Amino acid sequence: MKHLISLHDLEMNDFRQIFGLSAKLKKELKKGIRHDHLKGMTLGMIFTKSSTRTRVSFETGMYQLGGYPLFLSSADIQLGRGESIYDTAKVLSRYINGIMIRTYDHNDVIQLAEYGTIPVINGLTDLLHPCQILADLFTVLEHKGGLKGLRLAYVGDGNNVANSLLHGCARLGMDIAVASPAGYGCSEAVIKEAEDDAAAMGSRILVTEYPEEAVAGADVVYTDTWVSMGQEEEKKKRLEVFKPFQVNSRLFEMAGKEAVFLHCLPAYRGFEVTADIIDGPRSLVFDEAENRLHVQKAVMAILMGNQDFSGETADI
Repeated sequence: MKHLISLHDLEMNDFRQIFGLSAKLKKELKKGIRHDHLKGMTLGMIFTKSSTRTRVSFETGMYQLGGYPLFLSSADIQLGRGESIYDTAKVLSRYINGIMIRTYDHNDVIQLAEYGTIPVINGLTDLLHPCQILADLFTVLEHKGGLKGLRLAYVGDGNNVANSLLHGCARLGMDIAVASPAGYGCSEAVIKEAEDDAAAMGSRILVTEYPEEAVAGADVVYTDTWVSMGQEEEKKKRLEVFKPFQVNSRLFEMAGKEAVFLHCLPAYRGFEVTADIIDGPRSLVFDEAENRLHVQKAVMAILMGNQDFSGETADI
């Protein structure tokens, strides 16, 4: 693993290593054990999209690993004024040890990795959100004790979160059902990649327009905001279209008896999810949010560090 751009690029051993090291770093952090795996190193964090969890978790994580996080908004660097990705990648590769980018165009991440000589981490694009889904799946692993054979239901917009859930579940042998309104589904290319991976792993992919079909018997129920950044002009229309896709007690009761609830946040109670579900006893949203820190620390240590972490693996 040279970069983290898409979960479709990862092998099973990559997932095992990330989750194993995440568990170790999380446990030892809570014991007060310091880690200097990235001492003297710098992570450049490019943001063209605003953020709470991504910025705070990467910045804190880099500090906890002994390194230095360098925040770079589009207003701070020449990339925001038209400098090419090629020149940016070449220059930053001579200054720093890794790049995390949170942006709109997925191709920007691909080009940074192609033209630079340092690891690139996709902090979010309009197409994919791999860091979030690694944290999600690690959270499920903590609470369920395994992943293979579980069924995850995603209800809502076929956005970057849904796309990366398809990639992650398919690569790990989990069944996944995605329910979205007509015209708001996942990327067809991502669905095809997930179907191919699922066939190889013996798991199943269901894409439907019916939330009840997706949620029936699920071990995990997941939703996300109906209006993402850049879609504010569509808000009124989206709120109407997505009304039947709200995760509420009626829908959640169709899932398995031990089902848990996930949401990547920010959440809008009363829209995509009701308060009794997201704030209820089976909601893991704040464990999920915390795990962004631990999983991203593992990713940074593996990609940027000089230590061999191949012995830190998790049973999946």
